[in-house]
Amino acid sequence: MIDIDLSMVNWARAQFALTAMYHWIFVPLTLGLSFLCAFFESIYVRTGNREWRNLTKFWMTLFGINFAIGVATGIILEFQFGTNWSNYSWIVGDIFGAPLAIEGIFAFFLEATFFAVMFFGWNRVSKRFHLFSTWMVAIGSNLSAVWILVANGWMQNPIGMIFNPETARFEMNSFSEVVFNPVAISKFVHTSSSGFVMASLFVLSISCWYLMRGRHLQMAKRSIIVASVFGLLSSSYVVLTGDESAYEVAQKQPMKLAAIEGLYKGETQAGIVAAGILNPDKKPGDDQDPFLIKMEIPYLLSLLANRSIDSFVPGVDDLVYGNEEQKIEGVGSKMARGKMAIADLAEFKQAKKENNSQQAETSLEKFRKNQDYMGYGYLEKPEEAVPSVAIPYYAFHIMVSLGSLFPVLFALFLFYGLKDSLPQKKWLLPIGLISGFLGLMAQQSGWVVAEVGRQPWAIYGLLPVKVATTNLAAVNVQITFFMFLGLFTLLLAAEISIMLKQISIGPSEGELK
Repeated sequence: MIDIDLSMVNWARAQFALTAMYHWIFVPLTLGLSFLCAFFESIYVRTGNREWRNLTKFWMTLFGINFAIGVATGIILEFQFGTNWSNYSWIVGDIFGAPLAIEGIFAFFLEATFFAVMFFGWNRVSKRFHLFSTWMVAIGSNLSAVWILVANGWMQNPIGMIFNPETARFEMNSFSEVVFNPVAISKFVHTSSSGFVMASLFVLSISCWYLMRGRHLQMAKRSIIVASVFGLLSSSYVVLTGDESAYEVAQKQPMKLAAIEGLYKGETQAGIVAAGILNPDKKPGDDQDPFLIKMEIPYLLSLLANRSIDSFVPGVDDLVYGNEEQKIEGVGSKMARGKMAIADLAEFKQAKKENNSQQAETSLEKFRKNQDYMGYGYLEKPEEAVPSVAIPYYAFHIMVSLGSLFPVLFALFLFYGLKDSLPQKKWLLPIGLISGFLGLMAQQSGWVVAEVGRQPWAIYGLLPVKVATTNLAAVNVQITFFMFLGLFTLLLAAEISIMLKQISIGPSEGELK
Protein backbone atom coordinates (compact mmCIF):
# COMPACT_ATOMS: atom_id res chain seq x y z
CA MET A 1 0.00 0.00 0.00
CA ILE A 2 1.22 3.52 -0.80
CA ASP A 3 2.55 5.53 2.14
CA ILE A 4 0.41 8.68 2.17
CA ASP A 5 0.95 11.84 4.22
CA LEU A 6 -2.65 12.88 4.90
CA SER A 7 -1.52 16.23 6.27
CA MET A 8 0.07 17.04 2.91
CA VAL A 9 -3.06 15.81 1.09
CA ASN A 10 -5.31 18.08 3.14
CA TRP A 11 -3.09 21.11 2.62
CA ALA A 12 -2.92 20.41 -1.13
CA ARG A 13 -6.72 20.16 -1.24
CA ALA A 14 -7.03 23.39 0.71
CA GLN A 15 -4.62 25.20 -1.61
CA PHE A 16 -6.41 24.03 -4.74
CA ALA A 17 -9.79 24.93 -3.25
CA LEU A 18 -8.50 28.38 -2.30
CA THR A 19 -7.21 29.02 -5.81
CA ALA A 20 -10.34 27.67 -7.49
CA MET A 21 -12.71 29.68 -5.31
CA TYR A 22 -10.81 32.92 -5.93
CA HIS A 23 -10.69 32.13 -9.65
CA TRP A 24 -14.42 31.43 -9.63
CA ILE A 25 -15.10 34.97 -8.44
CA PHE A 26 -14.01 36.23 -11.87
CA VAL A 27 -14.98 33.49 -14.34
CA PRO A 28 -18.81 33.71 -14.24
CA LEU A 29 -18.67 37.50 -14.53
CA THR A 30 -16.38 37.20 -17.55
CA LEU A 31 -18.72 34.73 -19.28
CA GLY A 32 -21.79 36.91 -18.94
CA LEU A 33 -20.38 40.44 -19.07
CA SER A 34 -18.67 39.72 -22.40
CA PHE A 35 -22.06 39.01 -23.98
CA LEU A 36 -23.69 42.01 -22.31
CA CYS A 37 -20.97 44.24 -23.79
CA ALA A 38 -21.72 42.70 -27.19
CA PHE A 39 -25.44 43.37 -26.73
CA PHE A 40 -24.82 46.99 -25.71
CA GLU A 41 -22.52 47.60 -28.66
CA SER A 42 -24.96 45.94 -31.07
CA ILE A 43 -27.60 48.45 -29.98
CA TYR A 44 -25.10 51.28 -30.53
CA VAL A 45 -24.21 50.10 -34.04
CA ARG A 46 -27.86 49.65 -34.93
CA THR A 47 -29.05 53.00 -33.57
CA GLY A 48 -25.96 55.13 -34.00
CA ASN A 49 -26.73 56.69 -30.62
CA ARG A 50 -23.41 57.67 -28.96
CA GLU A 51 -24.97 57.27 -25.53
CA TRP A 52 -25.00 53.52 -26.15
CA ARG A 53 -21.35 53.72 -27.21
CA ASN A 54 -20.34 55.37 -23.94
CA LEU A 55 -22.45 52.88 -22.03
CA THR A 56 -20.68 50.04 -23.83
CA LYS A 57 -17.23 51.45 -23.11
CA PHE A 58 -18.06 51.79 -19.41
CA TRP A 59 -19.13 48.16 -18.98
CA MET A 60 -16.28 47.04 -21.21
CA THR A 61 -13.79 48.69 -18.86
CA LEU A 62 -15.19 46.75 -15.90
CA PHE A 63 -15.09 43.57 -17.98
CA GLY A 64 -11.41 44.17 -18.82
CA ILE A 65 -10.45 44.65 -15.17
CA ASN A 66 -12.19 41.42 -14.21
CA PHE A 67 -10.73 39.54 -17.20
CA ALA A 68 -7.14 40.45 -16.31
CA ILE A 69 -7.40 39.29 -12.70
CA GLY A 70 -9.21 36.10 -13.79
CA VAL A 71 -6.37 35.19 -16.16
CA ALA A 72 -3.81 35.56 -13.37
CA THR A 73 -5.63 33.21 -10.99
CA GLY A 74 -6.41 30.75 -13.80
CA ILE A 75 -2.75 30.34 -14.75
CA ILE A 76 -1.82 29.58 -11.14
CA LEU A 77 -4.65 27.06 -10.95
CA GLU A 78 -3.35 25.07 -13.91
CA PHE A 79 0.25 25.10 -12.65
CA GLN A 80 -0.87 23.43 -9.42
CA PHE A 81 -1.55 20.22 -11.31
CA GLY A 82 2.19 19.92 -11.82
CA THR A 83 3.30 21.08 -8.38
CA ASN A 84 0.86 19.47 -5.94
CA TRP A 85 -0.86 16.83 -8.09
CA SER A 86 1.91 15.20 -10.10
CA ASN A 87 0.53 11.66 -9.62
CA TYR A 88 -2.77 12.86 -11.03
CA SER A 89 -0.99 14.53 -13.95
CA TRP A 90 1.01 11.37 -14.65
CA ILE A 91 -1.92 8.96 -14.46
CA VAL A 92 -4.46 10.97 -16.50
CA GLY A 93 -2.38 13.68 -18.18
CA ASP A 94 -2.92 12.23 -21.67
CA ILE A 95 -6.67 12.77 -21.31
CA PHE A 96 -6.97 15.77 -19.00
CA GLY A 97 -4.27 17.74 -20.78
CA ALA A 98 -5.90 17.58 -24.23
CA PRO A 99 -8.91 19.87 -23.57
CA LEU A 100 -6.71 22.26 -21.55
CA ALA A 101 -4.28 22.50 -24.47
CA ILE A 102 -7.13 23.14 -26.91
CA GLU A 103 -8.48 25.84 -24.58
CA GLY A 104 -5.11 27.59 -24.56
CA ILE A 105 -4.31 27.24 -28.26
CA PHE A 106 -7.73 27.90 -29.74
CA ALA A 107 -10.20 29.58 -27.40
CA PHE A 108 -7.80 31.75 -25.39
CA PHE A 109 -5.91 32.88 -28.47
CA LEU A 110 -9.22 33.76 -30.13
CA GLU A 111 -10.35 36.02 -27.32
CA ALA A 112 -6.86 37.44 -26.77
CA THR A 113 -6.52 38.37 -30.45
CA PHE A 114 -9.77 40.30 -30.60
CA PHE A 115 -9.43 41.61 -27.04
CA ALA A 116 -6.93 44.22 -28.22
CA VAL A 117 -9.23 45.37 -31.02
CA MET A 118 -12.19 45.54 -28.64
CA PHE A 119 -10.36 47.81 -26.20
CA PHE A 120 -8.04 49.83 -28.42
CA GLY A 121 -9.81 49.72 -31.77
CA TRP A 122 -12.35 52.47 -31.17
CA ASN A 123 -11.97 55.01 -34.04
CA ARG A 124 -9.24 52.81 -35.55
CA VAL A 125 -11.41 50.18 -37.21
CA SER A 126 -14.92 50.33 -38.62
CA LYS A 127 -17.88 50.12 -36.27
CA ARG A 128 -18.91 46.76 -37.67
CA PHE A 129 -15.45 45.22 -37.36
CA HIS A 130 -15.20 46.50 -33.81
CA LEU A 131 -18.58 44.94 -33.06
CA PHE A 132 -17.38 41.71 -34.65
CA SER A 133 -14.31 41.77 -32.37
CA THR A 134 -16.48 42.26 -29.30
CA TRP A 135 -18.62 39.27 -30.26
CA MET A 136 -15.48 37.20 -30.87
CA VAL A 137 -14.22 38.00 -27.37
CA ALA A 138 -17.58 36.92 -25.94
CA ILE A 139 -17.57 33.70 -27.96
CA GLY A 140 -13.90 33.03 -27.17
CA SER A 141 -14.47 33.50 -23.45
CA ASN A 142 -17.26 30.97 -23.48
CA LEU A 143 -15.29 28.56 -25.68
CA SER A 144 -12.60 28.62 -23.01
CA ALA A 145 -15.24 27.53 -20.53
CA VAL A 146 -16.28 24.70 -22.87
CA TRP A 147 -12.84 23.06 -22.78
CA ILE A 148 -12.25 23.65 -19.09
CA LEU A 149 -15.60 22.04 -18.29
CA VAL A 150 -14.94 19.16 -20.70
CA ALA A 151 -11.87 18.42 -18.57
CA ASN A 152 -13.82 18.79 -15.33
CA GLY A 153 -16.72 16.76 -16.69
CA TRP A 154 -14.33 13.92 -17.46
CA MET A 155 -13.14 13.98 -13.85
CA GLN A 156 -16.76 13.64 -12.76
CA ASN A 157 -17.60 10.91 -15.31
CA PRO A 158 -14.44 9.29 -16.75
CA ILE A 159 -15.19 7.79 -20.18
CA GLY A 160 -13.44 7.50 -23.54
CA MET A 161 -10.25 5.98 -22.15
CA ILE A 162 -8.47 2.72 -21.42
CA PHE A 163 -5.99 1.80 -18.68
CA ASN A 164 -2.53 0.84 -19.86
CA PRO A 165 -1.09 -1.66 -17.33
CA GLU A 166 2.40 -1.30 -18.85
CA THR A 167 2.64 2.37 -17.86
CA ALA A 168 -0.07 2.45 -15.14
CA ARG A 169 -1.73 5.37 -16.95
CA PHE A 170 -5.15 6.10 -18.40
CA GLU A 171 -5.00 6.85 -22.12
CA MET A 172 -7.63 8.40 -24.34
CA ASN A 173 -9.16 6.09 -26.93
CA SER A 174 -12.14 8.22 -27.96
CA PHE A 175 -11.79 12.01 -28.14
CA SER A 176 -15.44 12.37 -29.15
CA GLU A 177 -16.62 10.51 -26.02
CA VAL A 178 -14.57 12.84 -23.85
CA VAL A 179 -15.87 15.97 -25.61
CA PHE A 180 -19.51 14.87 -25.77
CA ASN A 181 -19.54 13.42 -22.27
CA PRO A 182 -23.13 14.07 -21.06
CA VAL A 183 -21.84 15.30 -17.70
CA ALA A 184 -19.52 17.80 -19.45
CA ILE A 185 -22.35 19.05 -21.65
CA SER A 186 -24.73 19.52 -18.73
CA LYS A 187 -21.99 21.23 -16.70
CA PHE A 188 -21.18 23.68 -19.49
CA VAL A 189 -24.73 24.75 -20.28
CA HIS A 190 -25.56 25.11 -16.58
CA THR A 191 -22.32 26.92 -15.71
CA SER A 192 -22.42 29.30 -18.66
CA SER A 193 -26.08 30.21 -18.17
CA SER A 194 -25.47 30.80 -14.45
CA GLY A 195 -22.56 33.06 -15.47
CA PHE A 196 -24.99 35.07 -17.60
CA VAL A 197 -27.21 35.46 -14.54
CA MET A 198 -24.21 36.55 -12.44
CA ALA A 199 -23.22 39.25 -14.94
CA SER A 200 -26.80 40.51 -15.17
CA LEU A 201 -26.92 40.83 -11.39
CA PHE A 202 -23.59 42.68 -11.46
CA VAL A 203 -25.03 45.22 -13.90
CA LEU A 204 -28.16 45.53 -11.76
CA SER A 205 -26.08 46.21 -8.64
CA ILE A 206 -24.04 49.02 -10.12
CA SER A 207 -27.01 50.54 -11.97
CA CYS A 208 -29.04 50.55 -8.76
CA TRP A 209 -26.21 52.38 -7.03
CA TYR A 210 -26.36 55.08 -9.69
CA LEU A 211 -30.14 55.37 -9.35
CA MET A 212 -29.89 55.64 -5.57
CA ARG A 213 -27.25 58.37 -5.94
CA GLY A 214 -29.18 60.18 -8.68
CA ARG A 215 -26.29 59.85 -11.16
CA HIS A 216 -26.19 58.64 -14.77
CA LEU A 217 -29.90 57.87 -14.62
CA GLN A 218 -30.39 57.24 -18.34
CA MET A 219 -27.40 54.91 -18.51
CA ALA A 220 -28.56 53.01 -15.42
CA LYS A 221 -32.12 52.56 -16.70
CA ARG A 222 -30.98 51.30 -20.08
CA SER A 223 -28.44 48.94 -18.54
CA ILE A 224 -31.07 47.54 -16.18
CA ILE A 225 -33.55 46.82 -18.97
CA VAL A 226 -31.00 44.96 -21.13
CA ALA A 227 -29.54 43.10 -18.13
CA SER A 228 -33.02 42.17 -16.85
CA VAL A 229 -34.04 40.68 -20.20
CA PHE A 230 -30.76 38.77 -20.46
CA GLY A 231 -30.96 37.69 -16.83
CA LEU A 232 -34.58 36.58 -17.04
CA LEU A 233 -33.94 34.46 -20.13
CA SER A 234 -30.76 33.05 -18.59
CA SER A 235 -32.53 32.26 -15.31
CA SER A 236 -35.13 30.23 -17.16
CA TYR A 237 -32.37 28.32 -18.90
CA VAL A 238 -30.55 27.78 -15.58
CA VAL A 239 -33.62 25.98 -14.27
CA LEU A 240 -33.73 23.65 -17.28
CA THR A 241 -30.00 22.97 -17.29
CA GLY A 242 -30.00 22.53 -13.52
CA ASP A 243 -32.61 19.81 -13.84
CA GLU A 244 -30.53 18.03 -16.48
CA SER A 245 -27.38 18.44 -14.41
CA ALA A 246 -29.10 16.93 -11.36
CA TYR A 247 -30.30 14.02 -13.48
CA GLU A 248 -26.73 13.34 -14.68
CA VAL A 249 -25.51 13.47 -11.08
CA ALA A 250 -28.17 10.93 -10.08
CA GLN A 251 -27.13 8.58 -12.87
CA LYS A 252 -23.34 8.97 -12.66
CA GLN A 253 -22.66 10.11 -9.07
CA PRO A 254 -25.44 8.76 -6.82
CA MET A 255 -23.37 9.37 -3.67
CA LYS A 256 -23.22 13.09 -4.47
CA LEU A 257 -27.00 13.20 -4.91
CA ALA A 258 -27.51 11.39 -1.61
CA ALA A 259 -25.22 13.92 0.11
CA ILE A 260 -26.87 17.05 -1.28
CA GLU A 261 -30.25 15.72 -0.18
CA GLY A 262 -29.11 14.31 3.19
CA LEU A 263 -30.58 10.97 2.13
CA TYR A 264 -29.21 8.03 4.12
CA LYS A 265 -31.90 5.37 3.63
CA GLY A 266 -32.91 4.90 0.02
CA GLU A 267 -36.55 5.46 -0.83
CA THR A 268 -39.10 4.70 -3.51
CA GLN A 269 -41.20 7.75 -4.39
CA ALA A 270 -38.57 9.84 -2.61
CA GLY A 271 -39.34 13.45 -1.82
CA ILE A 272 -36.96 16.36 -2.19
CA VAL A 273 -35.95 18.40 0.86
CA ALA A 274 -37.07 22.01 0.34
CA ALA A 275 -35.53 23.15 3.63
CA GLY A 276 -34.10 21.43 6.67
CA ILE A 277 -31.43 21.32 9.35
CA LEU A 278 -29.16 18.27 9.39
CA ASN A 279 -28.47 16.25 12.51
CA PRO A 280 -24.73 16.91 13.11
CA ASP A 281 -24.35 13.61 14.98
CA LYS A 282 -25.67 11.47 12.15
CA LYS A 283 -23.20 8.86 10.83
CA PRO A 284 -23.55 6.32 8.00
CA GLY A 285 -25.07 3.08 9.23
CA ASP A 286 -26.52 4.34 12.52
CA ASP A 287 -30.22 4.67 13.39
CA GLN A 288 -30.33 8.40 14.06
CA ASP A 289 -32.65 10.67 12.07
CA PRO A 290 -30.65 12.59 9.45
CA PHE A 291 -32.59 15.80 10.14
CA LEU A 292 -33.47 17.83 13.18
CA ILE A 293 -36.23 19.45 11.13
CA LYS A 294 -37.16 19.42 7.46
CA MET A 295 -39.81 20.34 4.90
CA GLU A 296 -40.15 17.91 2.01
CA ILE A 297 -41.88 17.97 -1.37
CA PRO A 298 -43.22 14.43 -2.05
CA TYR A 299 -42.09 12.36 -5.06
CA LEU A 300 -39.95 15.11 -6.56
CA LEU A 301 -36.53 13.54 -5.90
CA SER A 302 -37.51 10.28 -7.61
CA LEU A 303 -38.81 12.28 -10.56
CA LEU A 304 -35.67 14.40 -10.74
CA ALA A 305 -33.27 11.46 -10.36
CA ASN A 306 -34.88 8.89 -12.63
CA ARG A 307 -37.73 10.67 -14.44
CA SER A 308 -40.25 8.48 -12.59
CA ILE A 309 -42.04 9.18 -9.31
CA ASP A 310 -42.14 5.43 -8.56
CA SER A 311 -38.38 4.94 -8.87
CA PHE A 312 -35.94 4.07 -6.09
CA VAL A 313 -33.31 6.64 -5.09
CA PRO A 314 -30.37 5.10 -3.18
CA GLY A 315 -29.15 6.73 0.01
CA VAL A 316 -25.73 6.88 1.61
CA ASP A 317 -26.23 3.62 3.51
CA ASP A 318 -27.35 1.73 0.38
CA LEU A 319 -24.27 2.89 -1.52
CA VAL A 320 -21.81 2.26 1.31
CA TYR A 321 -23.11 -1.07 2.64
CA GLY A 322 -24.96 -2.36 -0.41
CA ASN A 323 -28.60 -3.19 -1.08
CA GLU A 324 -29.24 -6.67 -2.45
CA GLU A 325 -32.90 -5.99 -3.17
CA GLN A 326 -31.99 -3.05 -5.42
CA LYS A 327 -28.87 -4.82 -6.75
CA ILE A 328 -26.52 -2.13 -5.40
CA GLU A 329 -22.98 -3.29 -4.65
CA GLY A 330 -21.52 -1.84 -1.45
CA VAL A 331 -18.22 -0.03 -1.13
CA GLY A 332 -16.76 -2.87 0.97
CA SER A 333 -17.21 -5.31 -1.90
CA LYS A 334 -15.70 -2.81 -4.36
CA MET A 335 -12.73 -2.29 -2.01
CA ALA A 336 -12.03 -6.03 -1.96
CA ARG A 337 -12.14 -6.20 -5.75
CA GLY A 338 -9.98 -3.07 -5.98
CA LYS A 339 -7.31 -4.54 -3.72
CA MET A 340 -7.30 -7.67 -5.88
CA ALA A 341 -6.79 -5.50 -8.96
CA ILE A 342 -3.86 -3.66 -7.34
CA ALA A 343 -2.24 -6.96 -6.32
CA ASP A 344 -2.76 -8.45 -9.80
CA LEU A 345 -1.28 -5.34 -11.42
CA ALA A 346 1.78 -5.60 -9.16
CA GLU A 347 2.14 -9.30 -10.12
CA PHE A 348 1.86 -8.39 -13.79
CA LYS A 349 4.58 -5.76 -13.57
CA GLN A 350 6.85 -8.09 -11.62
CA ALA A 351 6.31 -10.87 -14.16
CA LYS A 352 7.12 -8.47 -17.01
CA LYS A 353 10.26 -7.41 -15.19
CA GLU A 354 11.31 -11.07 -14.90
CA ASN A 355 10.33 -11.77 -18.55
CA ASN A 356 7.81 -14.37 -17.36
CA SER A 357 5.29 -13.95 -20.19
CA GLN A 358 2.96 -16.75 -19.06
CA GLN A 359 2.63 -15.34 -15.52
CA ALA A 360 2.25 -11.82 -16.94
CA GLU A 361 -0.62 -12.95 -19.17
CA THR A 362 -2.34 -14.75 -16.27
CA SER A 363 -1.96 -11.74 -13.93
CA LEU A 364 -3.20 -9.36 -16.62
CA GLU A 365 -6.29 -11.47 -17.23
CA LYS A 366 -7.09 -11.45 -13.51
CA PHE A 367 -6.44 -7.70 -13.35
CA ARG A 368 -8.86 -6.96 -16.20
CA LYS A 369 -11.72 -8.55 -14.25
CA ASN A 370 -11.46 -6.00 -11.45
CA GLN A 371 -9.63 -3.03 -12.98
CA ASP A 372 -12.71 -0.79 -12.86
CA TYR A 373 -12.60 -1.00 -9.05
CA MET A 374 -8.88 -0.32 -8.63
CA GLY A 375 -9.50 3.12 -7.11
CA TYR A 376 -11.58 1.59 -4.31
CA GLY A 377 -8.59 -0.53 -3.37
CA TYR A 378 -6.89 2.55 -1.93
CA LEU A 379 -9.72 3.26 0.52
CA GLU A 380 -9.19 2.09 4.08
CA LYS A 381 -12.85 1.75 5.11
CA PRO A 382 -16.20 1.89 3.28
CA GLU A 383 -17.28 5.11 5.02
CA GLU A 384 -14.33 6.89 3.40
CA ALA A 385 -16.36 6.96 0.15
CA VAL A 386 -18.89 9.36 1.74
CA PRO A 387 -18.25 13.11 1.27
CA SER A 388 -18.83 15.54 4.12
CA VAL A 389 -22.63 15.55 3.80
CA ALA A 390 -23.27 18.90 5.51
CA ILE A 391 -21.09 20.94 3.10
CA PRO A 392 -22.72 19.93 -0.23
CA TYR A 393 -26.17 19.76 1.42
CA TYR A 394 -26.18 23.35 2.68
CA ALA A 395 -24.32 24.68 -0.38
CA PHE A 396 -26.88 23.08 -2.69
CA HIS A 397 -29.83 24.54 -0.84
CA ILE A 398 -28.25 28.01 -0.72
CA MET A 399 -27.67 27.82 -4.48
CA VAL A 400 -31.22 26.69 -5.26
CA SER A 401 -32.83 29.21 -2.89
CA LEU A 402 -30.94 32.14 -4.38
CA GLY A 403 -31.43 30.83 -7.91
CA SER A 404 -35.19 30.82 -7.32
CA LEU A 405 -35.07 34.47 -6.22
CA PHE A 406 -33.20 35.85 -9.23
CA PRO A 407 -35.86 35.44 -11.95
CA VAL A 408 -38.38 37.20 -9.70
CA LEU A 409 -35.90 40.03 -9.23
CA PHE A 410 -35.24 40.34 -12.96
CA ALA A 411 -38.97 40.36 -13.71
CA LEU A 412 -39.58 43.17 -11.21
CA PHE A 413 -36.75 45.30 -12.58
CA LEU A 414 -37.87 44.72 -16.16
CA PHE A 415 -41.49 45.60 -15.34
CA TYR A 416 -40.67 48.82 -13.50
CA GLY A 417 -37.88 49.63 -15.94
CA LEU A 418 -40.23 49.54 -18.92
CA LYS A 419 -42.67 51.72 -16.95
CA ASP A 420 -39.77 54.13 -16.26
CA SER A 421 -40.59 54.14 -12.55
CA LEU A 422 -37.46 52.52 -11.09
CA PRO A 423 -36.12 55.66 -9.33
CA GLN A 424 -39.37 55.81 -7.35
CA LYS A 425 -39.14 52.19 -6.14
CA LYS A 426 -37.06 52.88 -3.06
CA TRP A 427 -37.77 49.42 -1.63
CA LEU A 428 -36.48 47.60 -4.73
CA LEU A 429 -33.21 49.43 -5.36
CA PRO A 430 -31.40 48.24 -2.18
CA ILE A 431 -32.28 44.65 -3.12
CA GLY A 432 -30.82 45.23 -6.56
CA LEU A 433 -27.74 46.78 -4.97
CA ILE A 434 -26.88 43.59 -3.06
CA SER A 435 -27.99 41.24 -5.84
CA GLY A 436 -24.45 40.98 -7.23
CA PHE A 437 -23.19 39.69 -3.90
CA LEU A 438 -26.07 37.21 -3.74
CA GLY A 439 -25.15 36.01 -7.22
CA LEU A 440 -21.56 35.49 -6.09
CA MET A 441 -22.81 33.43 -3.13
CA ALA A 442 -24.86 31.25 -5.49
CA GLN A 443 -21.86 30.77 -7.80
CA GLN A 444 -19.51 29.74 -5.01
CA SER A 445 -22.14 27.41 -3.57
CA GLY A 446 -22.52 25.70 -6.93
CA TRP A 447 -18.78 25.14 -7.17
CA VAL A 448 -18.76 23.64 -3.66
CA VAL A 449 -21.60 21.25 -4.58
CA ALA A 450 -19.77 20.05 -7.70
CA GLU A 451 -16.33 19.58 -6.17
CA VAL A 452 -16.88 18.74 -2.50
CA GLY A 453 -19.72 16.40 -3.43
CA ARG A 454 -17.27 14.43 -5.59
CA GLN A 455 -14.95 13.64 -2.68
CA PRO A 456 -12.99 11.49 -1.94
CA TRP A 457 -12.33 11.14 -5.67
CA ALA A 458 -10.02 13.12 -7.94
CA ILE A 459 -11.31 10.95 -10.82
CA TYR A 460 -14.72 9.67 -9.78
CA GLY A 461 -14.53 5.99 -8.82
CA LEU A 462 -11.03 5.57 -10.22
CA LEU A 463 -8.50 7.73 -8.40
CA PRO A 464 -8.83 8.91 -4.79
CA VAL A 465 -7.59 12.41 -4.01
CA LYS A 466 -5.06 11.08 -1.49
CA VAL A 467 -3.34 9.02 -4.20
CA ALA A 468 -3.27 11.88 -6.73
CA THR A 469 -0.91 14.19 -4.85
CA THR A 470 2.80 14.91 -5.21
CA ASN A 471 5.24 13.42 -2.72
CA LEU A 472 5.99 16.67 -0.91
CA ALA A 473 6.42 17.60 2.73
CA ALA A 474 3.30 19.19 4.16
CA VAL A 475 5.25 22.26 5.27
CA ASN A 476 6.08 23.11 1.63
CA VAL A 477 2.41 23.20 0.71
CA GLN A 478 1.57 25.14 3.87
CA ILE A 479 4.03 27.87 2.94
CA THR A 480 2.67 28.23 -0.60
CA PHE A 481 -0.92 28.11 0.71
CA PHE A 482 -0.36 31.25 2.77
CA MET A 483 1.63 32.86 -0.04
CA PHE A 484 -1.28 32.32 -2.42
CA LEU A 485 -3.76 33.47 0.20
CA GLY A 486 -1.91 36.76 0.52
CA LEU A 487 -1.44 37.13 -3.24
CA PHE A 488 -5.06 36.39 -4.11
CA THR A 489 -6.34 38.68 -1.38
CA LEU A 490 -4.18 41.48 -2.77
CA LEU A 491 -5.43 40.79 -6.31
CA LEU A 492 -9.04 40.80 -5.14
CA ALA A 493 -8.51 44.00 -3.16
CA ALA A 494 -6.84 45.57 -6.21
CA GLU A 495 -9.73 44.59 -8.47
CA ILE A 496 -12.34 45.91 -6.05
CA SER A 497 -10.39 49.16 -5.61
CA ILE A 498 -9.95 49.69 -9.36
CA MET A 499 -13.57 48.81 -10.07
CA LEU A 500 -14.88 51.10 -7.35
CA LYS A 501 -12.77 53.94 -8.72
CA GLN A 502 -14.06 53.30 -12.23
CA ILE A 503 -17.66 53.05 -11.02
CA SER A 504 -17.22 56.29 -9.10
CA ILE A 505 -16.00 57.99 -12.28
CA GLY A 506 -18.83 56.47 -14.29
CA PRO A 507 -19.32 56.69 -18.05
CA SER A 508 -18.14 59.67 -20.07
CA GLU A 509 -19.75 62.87 -18.90
CA GLY A 510 -21.43 65.17 -21.37
CA GLU A 511 -22.63 62.46 -23.75
CA LEU A 512 -24.54 60.37 -21.21
CA LYS A 513 -26.99 62.24 -19.05
